Amino acid sequence: MNTIGVVGGIGPYAGLDLCDKIMKETLVKSDQDHLPIALLSLPEKIEDRSRFLLGQSNINPAFAVSEVIHKLSRIGATHIGIPCNTMHAPEIFNILTEQIEIKELNVKVVNMIDEVISYINTNHGSINKIGILSTTGTFQKRIYYNALIEKGYMPVRPSDVIQEEIHEAIYNEKTGIKSKSSPITKRAKNTLVNGVRYLKENGAEGIILGCTEIAYAMPYKKLNDLPLFNSTQILARALINYTYPAKLKPVD
Repeated sequence: MNTIGVVGGIGPYAGLDLCDKIMKETLVKSDQDHLPIALLSLPEKIEDRSRFLLGQSNINPAFAVSEVIHKLSRIGATHIGIPCNTMHAPEIFNILTEQIEIKELNVKVVNMIDEVISYINTNHGSINKIGILSTTGTFQKRIYYNALIEKGYMPVRPSDVIQEEIHEAIYNEKTGIKSKSSPITKRAKNTLVNGVRYLKENGAEGIILGCTEIAYAMPYKKLNDLPLFNSTQILARALINYTYPAKLKPVD
C-alpha cells in the first residue's frame, strides 16, 4: 500500500496546508476513501533554508530532513512531499538525494519545482512569461528562474526592493507569515498583493507562488486577472497522482 509522507516543520503550517490540500484534491465519498498520510513535524531540528543559502548558517538542512524522511519510511511512507520550495535548491536537494541513497531508503521524493513547471505546461500552454514570488533564498539561487529558462519560459522576477519586502512579509517576527500564520496579518497580505501587481506590470501572464508560506497566505486561483500557481496545491496533486491516480480530482 502506498503511503504519502509529509515532511513538516519547514514551516509547520506548510505541512498542515499540504495535508489539507491532499484531502481537498482527493475524490472521496467517505472517511475510508481518504488517502493514507503520515506527517512528521520536527521544526527545531531543521535549519532555515534561506539562512543556509544566504551564507548566514553553515548547517545544511538536507541532513535533518533526510532523518525525518528516514523516520517516515520506517512507518511505511513510500512517496515524500517536502512543502518548502527553498529546500529544492541544488545545494540542499542534491545532498538530500545523496543521503537518501546512502541510507538506502526505498522512497520517492517528489520534486516540487519540476511538478509546478509540468503543471503549467500541461494546463496553461499559452502562457510564456511567468512571474515568481518567493523567499530571497529562492530568489538569489534562481531556483525557479533557472528551471523555467530550461523549459523555454521567460521568468519575471521582482525588483530587489520588492523582493526585500516579500521576504519581510514571510520572515518579519511581528508581521511575517512564519510568525503570524493564524490569522495572517493584513500587512503581509498587502505586500504579497503588491508583489503580484508589480509582476503583472512587468509582463507576467501568470504567477508562481514559490514559497509555501505565500501559497498558504494567498489561497486564490486568480488575482488581478492572473492565474496563481499554488506550489503546495500542485505538490498535493502530484503526490496523489503518484500514489492513487484514480482518486485525483480533475483540474478545475
